[in-house]
Amino acid sequence: MQNQMSEMFRKGKSLILVICLQFGFAGMDVLAKVALNDGMNNYVFVVYRHASAFIVMAPFAIVLDRKTRPKMTVSIFVKLMLLALLEPVIDQNLYILGMKATTATFAVSMCNVLPAITFVIAWILRLEVVNLKSLRSQAKVIGTLTTVAGAMLMTLVKGPLLELFWTKGRTNKRYEMHNGVDLQHSLKGAFMIVVGCFSWSCFMVLQAITLKSYPAELAMTAWICLLATIEGGIVALIMERGNPEVWAIKWNTTLLATLYCGIICSGVAYYVQGIIMKERGPVFVTAFNPMGMIIVAFMGSIFLAEKTYLGRVLGAVVIVVGLYMVVWGKSNDHKLPPLEPEKQILGKESEINCNDKVITIKSSDEVCDKRSQTADV
Repeated sequence: MQNQMSEMFRKGKSLILVICLQFGFAGMDVLAKVALNDGMNNYVFVVYRHASAFIVMAPFAIVLDRKTRPKMTVSIFVKLMLLALLEPVIDQNLYILGMKATTATFAVSMCNVLPAITFVIAWILRLEVVNLKSLRSQAKVIGTLTTVAGAMLMTLVKGPLLELFWTKGRTNKRYEMHNGVDLQHSLKGAFMIVVGCFSWSCFMVLQAITLKSYPAELAMTAWICLLATIEGGIVALIMERGNPEVWAIKWNTTLLATLYCGIICSGVAYYVQGIIMKERGPVFVTAFNPMGMIIVAFMGSIFLAEKTYLGRVLGAVVIVVGLYMVVWGKSNDHKLPPLEPEKQILGKESEINCNDKVITIKSSDEVCDKRSQTADV
């Protein structure tokens, strides 16, 4: 009973953490979109974001991981540098640029292809077993294709405008200027977001691998944030050379977005992802992205007055269906199959034979003792 309770708590803990993670990411999408609309530079935003995350997480890593932190090696350091490049620099910059060309709701909806991309990468690296004769393997493959089809539908089909009661009569001039998205901007934004998702998937897989040789989540988070600040700073200096005013921080939503996205969505998120990955794997972390899509769509329509179109809703539904086909196909990958009746019977017979052998040994010992007693007489 106690073991069952502890197992339920372990599974429930991962579920609660991953749901909280999605709420944190949803707030990031809305705040980042507001900050970008207020003129925040995306390259500088990434640098300040991870600098604030490092300042907050480093003291915890120094104190709490001092006993469990393994020795740093060249191999681990190279992995950490690659982790800092994949998600903080490449993914976040491309994601923000894609969100600039589209909307916050569109960006988070396109990120629903993340579990499918992660599955494909794992399959290529032979980390994922696919047997086309198995129903669950077929579900994984079909779900991957369905997710991609949903992303294409969401990108190419706009459809009629859906008027929601809280958006009636509300207009956002800045939204109309930047996010009255035509087909060209949708394709450009979708391409950037998908490439960013590919980089994010590589980050997830590499983080799970690195945790095996460097099982200190807080220390890893601090290292990733520090290296991301350095690498992102180099990229920002190159892309915004001769433009020093972009480094100025205004005391408005840009500062709030920088602190929130840095501390919650980089520092805390990397740490929580590491905890969940140790128990459930990287696909479980990405499986709840549709929840973030729903949260962002609701918040974006309220705070940003973003327009909702039928084509994007249908595409999002198709993405969710394909996603959960993949998740269902992977649900039993790490479970041991139950014993077949024949194997159970053989197991019982072997136990009986073992008991018989023990009895035989004891009887032989008794005979030997009797013979020795007779010889002494």
